[in-house]
Amino acid sequence: MTAIAVVTTVGDRKEARRMAHALVEAGLVACAQIEKIDSVYAWKGAIEHGKEYRVLFKTTDARYDAVERAIRDMHSYELPAIYALTVDRISAPYAAWIEGSTS
Repeated sequence: MTAIAVVTTVGDRKEARRMAHALVEAGLVACAQIEKIDSVYAWKGAIEHGKEYRVLFKTTDARYDAVERAIRDMHSYELPAIYALTVDRISAPYAAWIEGSTS
């Protein structure tokens, strides 16, 4: 089992919470963390600045495709950022909890 953190950003807290609850409830992720961020990005020829919420989902590499589909299905953005970071080192009991929560 390889633990991963899947990350996306959304425009408001309500969408972030809805997405987090749905993925945890479906057993696709063990946990979701939500934080408010400021984003600066290029979009359609302009530099944009906005308040967003980053959602970090803790899951396994085996669940990535299903997690990505679920995020995409619920996301309000035209082009949502969805990417995963591999967790190189993790405590064994915590890894076991992630795996048990997502199987």
